[in-house]
Amino acid sequence: MSVVISGGGPAGMMLGLLLARAGIEVTVLEKHGDFLRDFRGDTVHASTVRLMDELGLGRKFAALPQSRLGNLVVTVPGAGPVALSAYDRMRAPYDYIAMIPQWDLLNFLVEEARQEPAFTVRMNTEATGLLREGDRVVGVRYRTRDGEEGELRAALTVAADGRHSTLRRESGLVPEEHPVPFDTWWFRLPRHAHEQAAPPSLVPGFGPGDLALSFARADYFQVAYFRAKGSDPQLRAEGIAHFRERIARLLPQYADRVDRLESLDDVHLLDVRLNRLDRWYQDGLLLIGDAAHAMSPAGGVGINLAIQDAVAAATLLAEPLRRGRPTVAALARVQRRRWRPTVIMQRFQRTLHRVMFEPALTGRRVGPPTPLVLLARYAPGFPLLLSRMIAFGPRPEHAPAFARRDT
Repeated sequence: MSVVISGGGPAGMMLGLLLARAGIEVTVLEKHGDFLRDFRGDTVHASTVRLMDELGLGRKFAALPQSRLGNLVVTVPGAGPVALSAYDRMRAPYDYIAMIPQWDLLNFLVEEARQEPAFTVRMNTEATGLLREGDRVVGVRYRTRDGEEGELRAALTVAADGRHSTLRRESGLVPEEHPVPFDTWWFRLPRHAHEQAAPPSLVPGFGPGDLALSFARADYFQVAYFRAKGSDPQLRAEGIAHFRERIARLLPQYADRVDRLESLDDVHLLDVRLNRLDRWYQDGLLLIGDAAHAMSPAGGVGINLAIQDAVAAATLLAEPLRRGRPTVAALARVQRRRWRPTVIMQRFQRTLHRVMFEPALTGRRVGPPTPLVLLARYAPGFPLLLSRMIAFGPRPEHAPAFARRDT
């Protein structure tokens, strides 16, 4: 039987690859013509790096342009630098988080999936609605960029179309929203030649009412600026000069290059959401990734949780799909398998919001989060525990046997 997947992000493409390796006819619909959109999630965690090895893609993945994420180190007055994470202390070879442009990751997955006869991807094609027979979902309506409209029938429809999922809205399923105290603005600053030799690291900057976090990439710094939710109109009304001053104050080491931000068009808003559906499925329909549970950028776990959803879905549904149409009970098993890890990671993110973000954004604290600093200084195992939680999550998935290949 066939599967149609709405959304060519990490979850959709990974699920398409895995199901195609199981011999299931699968079509992925991606509304854009390419994947070249900046400031999407770029962190590929150790659980996903291990998955690439299990799929026989490890060497090819390692050859993609990428850098390794360093530890988060804060400077504490009177104590000096304190490492809040310890990725370098995890067990090799999965002792790092890769920073890789998402378009490179997606192009890589598409290229590998296209080696499978059962795989099809249709770019410039957006799923616009659900086809139903009674209460059962039997496929999607679609529209191409040229305006062509049509229908695609399938034994299973998968919504992997992100936090603003069209198919979720069409299904009538509504997620429960959890309050988030901040939004995030992303931008790039150049990385000078003499800085290339320095090991990549996470560099935080704390201010009264805002904070920033810099990630070293191959030839630039990717910067996240955090401020109270709903502040975007005020920030843009203040203008680019005022924004440059804010960044120079938070990250003074970049004061010599903030003028490379020519306008606030160079600063991209992420409206941060944290939500979760109570039910991820209907008869003939499954929702995964951000369509089922939007994640905060805290910890950078969103891509990897979505990929874990895809692996679990492929593992549990390949055989039911070979036999015909998966039952509602089969779809429910996917949610049961991924529910606990999702809840744990969202509670973890909400804790980070309370401990790290809220005090800084309300002006109650200027500087690194005291509870995390105390744990890192006086509980030597805490940074490693935190790193493993982020890098692998509470239930990392392994590639199913039918999808494994020799490296």
